[in-house]
Amino acid sequence: MKNILKISGLGLFLISTLAFTEKKDPPYKNPKLPVAERVNDLLGRMTLEEKFWQMFMIPGDLNIGKDKLKHGIFGFQISSKGKNDNVAEQIMDYGSTGTAANMANEINELQKYFLEETRLGIPIIPFNEALHGLARDGATIFPQAIALASTWDTDLVSDVASAITKETRTRGIRQILSPVLNIARDVRWGRVEETYGEDPYLTTQMGLSFISQFEKSGVITTPKHFVANVGAGGRDSYPISFNERLLEEIYFPAFKAVFQKAGARSVMTSYNSLDGTPCTSNEWLLRTKLKEQWGFNGFVISDAGATGGANVLHFTAANYAEATEDAVEAGLDVMFQTNYNHFPLFWEAYKNGMVDIKAVDEAVSRILTAKFELGLFENPYVDAKEAAVWNGHKTHRELAKKAASKAMVLLKNKNEILPINKSSKKIALIGYDVKKVRLGGYSGPGNELVSMYKGVSNKIGEENILYAPGVVLKEQKYLPVASTFLITNSDGKKVEGLKATYFDNIKLSGQPKVERIDKQIKFGWTLYAPHKDLDYDWFSVRWTGKIKAPKTGKFNIGIEGNDGYRMYLDGKLIIDNWQKQSYTTILKEFSFEAGKEYDIKIEFFESAGNAKFKLVWDAFIENNWQQQIAEAVLKAEKSDVAVVFAGIHEGEFQDRALLALPGHQEALIKAVAKTGKPTVVVLVGGSAITMANWINDVDGIIMAWYAGENGGNGFADILFGDENPAGRLPITFPVDEAQCPLYYNNKPTGRGDNYHNLTGQPLFPFGYGLSYTSFEYSNLEFSSNTISVDGTVEITCTIKNSGSVAGDEVVQLYIRDELASVARPIKELKGFKRINLKVGESKKVKFKLGPEELSMLDKDLKRVVEAGDFRIMIGASSKDIRLRKILTVK
Repeated sequence: MKNILKISGLGLFLISTLAFTEKKDPPYKNPKLPVAERVNDLLGRMTLEEKFWQMFMIPGDLNIGKDKLKHGIFGFQISSKGKNDNVAEQIMDYGSTGTAANMANEINELQKYFLEETRLGIPIIPFNEALHGLARDGATIFPQAIALASTWDTDLVSDVASAITKETRTRGIRQILSPVLNIARDVRWGRVEETYGEDPYLTTQMGLSFISQFEKSGVITTPKHFVANVGAGGRDSYPISFNERLLEEIYFPAFKAVFQKAGARSVMTSYNSLDGTPCTSNEWLLRTKLKEQWGFNGFVISDAGATGGANVLHFTAANYAEATEDAVEAGLDVMFQTNYNHFPLFWEAYKNGMVDIKAVDEAVSRILTAKFELGLFENPYVDAKEAAVWNGHKTHRELAKKAASKAMVLLKNKNEILPINKSSKKIALIGYDVKKVRLGGYSGPGNELVSMYKGVSNKIGEENILYAPGVVLKEQKYLPVASTFLITNSDGKKVEGLKATYFDNIKLSGQPKVERIDKQIKFGWTLYAPHKDLDYDWFSVRWTGKIKAPKTGKFNIGIEGNDGYRMYLDGKLIIDNWQKQSYTTILKEFSFEAGKEYDIKIEFFESAGNAKFKLVWDAFIENNWQQQIAEAVLKAEKSDVAVVFAGIHEGEFQDRALLALPGHQEALIKAVAKTGKPTVVVLVGGSAITMANWINDVDGIIMAWYAGENGGNGFADILFGDENPAGRLPITFPVDEAQCPLYYNNKPTGRGDNYHNLTGQPLFPFGYGLSYTSFEYSNLEFSSNTISVDGTVEITCTIKNSGSVAGDEVVQLYIRDELASVARPIKELKGFKRINLKVGESKKVKFKLGPEELSMLDKDLKRVVEAGDFRIMIGASSKDIRLRKILTVK
């Protein structure tokens, strides 16, 4: 009996062992199989819901709730800080605060959950922004993108990208939503700072240098915004109606190049529409052009919230489900949303079978391909200690300083006021940006920020600095009335705010549709109505209650917002603007007694939409700018040289109608210059600034851009001559914003380009920048004066440092097709080299031109090289041409 039992036990053991050995991992988990086979196998195992979630990306983490993530997800944007004390202690030896290591550990935890606790074990792609440094705590922040472009140094940009890649990759982040490859042809656009400038060739070279470092290290880049994100008037996300020629010549080249040459594996669509179709659901753009003609094999993501934008903004879809159907079938692969709870709006289209399953499978295949290529199924984890070591590494910080100094552009240097002699007794540093370090858009907080003040004091000591804060960057003339001063009696109790009565007509008539308490009259109903029961463009509202005076005296109170309002105060009509015309600000003076409550009634109607409305006053505004200027003048008078810092306000959805320095900064500059002291102006910003009112009053001007976390030290090197400035403008500076859009590579006008009261010439041209030394150009030679249409020519010239100090020169090569079958630009950048020369040193600079540089689109939009003469121009800017010669193509 025992033997039988033994045999039976052995048999059971053999059977169970055989079953175990026959249980194999599915093919998609086999790293030895081709990626395509793994993708097909995994795709065939997925439910529709699992496919949907692979197409959905959001900010977040496991705090959303594991039960909500059981079907998987494309990926998360992680924003953790150094909140884990154990982690911080663990990596203290590496000199980190724990932020980077904490994020690495959190991403590891996320990957572990999705690999081990979801049905199919599909890892995520953690993503983040990294425009000029990872936009998270602990990461090194380099100069802004427009500043990197102004270095005209592709090797330096590669080094910067390599450093950012290291800080990104070691945290476990495997996709960045960068860089911006949009062409900045209108400097009024608030996002010019994020770009590489106005020229497709320069943008392409910068984009290739930046993207290559990430992609070869296994971090997916997402160039954006496909295809153009700025329309008429320099306004963000405005609709564009560009013909295919313009797109191919100006807006497509950089995108096409980084897909085909640098291997960029993702792309982000723009919010706006192209010829009437939202870019997020533009089949010609996403399928025909991108995926079919260019052979793009990566995945397309929407800008945040843009997938539903078709119905919210463009009115080309009836609802979110229809917008989702349109976008996915047109070629969108991933929907980027800012909130997990938005998913039902998009899932509806999948659940109801509205979206072609072939489009879904294609999108999911592209996403899975990327995840397999990144090795996330086998090796998704990172070493948190490495993240702690590399984020904010001292070599990266030194590189940030180097990039800052190489990016700065010397715009004016009258009587060689610059560089400043360190032995000068006193230097006045004046302005808001002296001690404030502004890093620019899409930036993390940086590490140990070095202000301009700190950078200068590191050179000459604080005792030699006379500091004055100057005037504020953007003067506030009034502020919204806070809720603490607005009172309503509700059920016998006093509550903050005013009683609001909303009507579904524009006459304040009939029964109210909505009644509520609005704590503050500060609304921006640009996309939505005040309430779900009201139309966004057909309503009226009456606010009633009391306003409490904060102090005794006369001050101004009124409305900033859409026309169609009136206001009663203390029973009297003080503002009557009951008409629809524009957006206005009307304030009236009123005598208040501290603590006294006054009856207030405001009425407003909206019949066109896009409403903004604020109750404002100047009760807390102190207009002391004249005193601030007087203080700055006193400091300047006691100095040997005065350095005035002035800046602009800009950013995403912060376009500028006016390009002059805001507030009273121009008055500050003029007052300081009037002292007779040598005056240098340092400009902080990411776009062009007009200077007609003060440029002739000052001796020197430096464009410092947003110089990064170590920019103060980089600036000081330039100011005192430890570094010779060689930054060159990647955008054109107009004399006046009325010239915009203004760019160097326009086509012939057919007549003239001047105004009767202003020329068409810029203040500072594309490619412009001065040096502390001088350079001579000579010996322009071609390897052959005549080439075939498929031939290549080598072009050389000699550059000599003819000045008294060593320095860099940016040698720029432009071409012009002398006679073509279609109009060609008057000048096109086709090459550049940044070289360093010692005093008296000469170097031969070489360029190559071939079919890629000489080709054009003919009348049928076919790319050809036409026979004829090409003018080859080499110089120090697009206006400063030093050498020229004719190349003939036969």
